[in-house]
Amino acid sequence: MFLKDQLIGKYRVQKALGNGGFGAVYLAEDTMIGKLVALKVPHKQNQDQSELAAEAKLMAPLSHPNIVSVLTADQDNESGVFFIVMEYVEGESLADLLTREGNISEAQAVTWAMQVCSAVAYAHKHNVIHRDLRPSNVLLTKDKIAKVVDFSISRLLEKESYASTKIGSPPYMAPEHFQGRATYASDIYSMGVMMYEMVTGVLPFFDLNPSRIEEMVALGRFTPPNLKNRSVSKELSDIIVKAMARDLSQRYHAADELLSELKHLRATPQKQRELNDIRARIAARETPKESFCFNCRRPLPKRAITCPFCGQKQ
Repeated sequence: MFLKDQLIGKYRVQKALGNGGFGAVYLAEDTMIGKLVALKVPHKQNQDQSELAAEAKLMAPLSHPNIVSVLTADQDNESGVFFIVMEYVEGESLADLLTREGNISEAQAVTWAMQVCSAVAYAHKHNVIHRDLRPSNVLLTKDKIAKVVDFSISRLLEKESYASTKIGSPPYMAPEHFQGRATYASDIYSMGVMMYEMVTGVLPFFDLNPSRIEEMVALGRFTPPNLKNRSVSKELSDIIVKAMARDLSQRYHAADELLSELKHLRATPQKQRELNDIRARIAARETPKESFCFNCRRPLPKRAITCPFCGQKQ
């Protein structure tokens, strides 16, 4: 839509940065102050201005080091094109990095997961649900800081308890999201999928047919990340599995809760975590499990060979 060196108001276009389902993004220079910015141009320019400005209005109050800032929104006088002016992040997306590297170290994955989770927790506190968290929407600065971008399908949850549409990216969508009932916990699920992909290099569920992905997500059966990649600690694997729990009651209830778990994981040395795991395994062996008669299903005394109730040998 815009050409190199084209002037849009006070902004001189330098190059295209990307083109998604909802809009195109360009690198431009603010000719008044010489600052580089990103211009996002929604595809559907025939909408009311209030609809075009919805994303800008949603993001404008958000000020967080791990969220790409919206600076303003404007409309070009000559062409009538509406655009959003955003902070320009020089670097690459997490998706680009994973395509190149395959997977990343646990330490780096935890660091970026904490930064994204901090951004998500902040957005949730402002009643904003992202609904499209995925590596393509996480930008990495030159200093390797993660920043969440693209709130184009986000929703403001104030009176409603969920967002009632199925819009999103199927491999990262929670079961309830497929049903058109995305909640804050749906963003946590998407975080879990991203962490899984970061440490294993693959998605937990994938198929070219979105309906098939929905079926797999509904079943909730996937290989834990520490079995996909033996270098992943059991502690991080357990965090990812909980974040991706099919049942909402089994998932983290808030992004702050997930963030706290990630902080604790990073603060605990690997050797200490290994010792804790060994102690837990020993304690599990030492604690006899309650057993039941396979015939009458009544509880058996410890080390019983014959059921005292029905006389059946065990």
